[in-house]
Amino acid sequence: MKKAIITGVTGQDGSYLADWLLEKGYEVHGVVRRSSTENFERIAHLTGRIQLHQADLLDQLSIIDVLQKVKPEEVYNLAAMSFVPTSWSQPVLTGEFTAIGVTRVLEAIRLLNPTGIRFYQASSSEMFGKVQETPQKETTSFYPRSPYGVAKVYGHWITVNYRESYGMYCCSGILFNHESPRRGREFVTRKVTDAVARIKHGVQKELRLGNLDAKRDWGFAGDYVKAMWRMLQSDKPDDYVIATGQTHSVRDLVEAAFGAAGLDWKKYVVQDPSLIRPAEVDLLVGDPSKAARQLGWKPEVDFQGLVRMMVASDLERVKKEIGNRG
Repeated sequence: MKKAIITGVTGQDGSYLADWLLEKGYEVHGVVRRSSTENFERIAHLTGRIQLHQADLLDQLSIIDVLQKVKPEEVYNLAAMSFVPTSWSQPVLTGEFTAIGVTRVLEAIRLLNPTGIRFYQASSSEMFGKVQETPQKETTSFYPRSPYGVAKVYGHWITVNYRESYGMYCCSGILFNHESPRRGREFVTRKVTDAVARIKHGVQKELRLGNLDAKRDWGFAGDYVKAMWRMLQSDKPDDYVIATGQTHSVRDLVEAAFGAAGLDWKKYVVQDPSLIRPAEVDLLVGDPSKAARQLGWKPEVDFQGLVRMMVASDLERVKKEIGNRG
């Protein structure tokens, strides 16, 4: 039985990846930070099926200890300071987790088992930022527009560097925006679907949003974690763009989400200039043809299906919340 370690296991991607690896017969180990507000909501359904270990990307020794204890064949580094707007208010901490944290994991693998552990790094479409070509592919130049994007560029290139310097099996997945009912409510997709559910059930009156014209390539997180796994099953390590190849604006998202609940979005949405980023990324759309060609991967859930899934989940959740209060 293969053993895998997932950092960031309590996040959206970590929970879906744990589901997928269990389905594939893995022994799954998750790394969690010691904090006063641990949130295990997304992995509550996995209680007793995965093993959790306390470690921290800021602490090299804790990472080494977990690797020594588990002796995994695969390590998926999904942990990061992942909410882009926060990276402006906490740029140094973002760098520590999202950039230097990657180096700590790679260095731990290099010290303990450089040829026996396969490593996956969660890179991000935010690295493209002020895009240099459209669509973006593996060879497109990076031009990050946030401290988060800058830190992800470091994490990406240090992964390439360890692969080339030490012959380690290291892959980076350049994932474009991927969402799900498990997405945090601070992210725009979930902020929208949660608001739709609350407005539909009469517990919220309006939704305040920033730039409605920003465009993104949105896919389903459950599809994207399968691409991560496929990368580590390949004969040779490489880097891949994972995307749908289609772009939609925040306005498209709002229209689809309110429409799924039978509401007219124009009656409820208010544009708020304070919610616009200091340096906006206007258009991100990925070219996933390399992943399709070399990994046999393609997304299964389309944009409309994703939005409907998220709205349905939030409608049900808000209904339960109201019922519990009543």
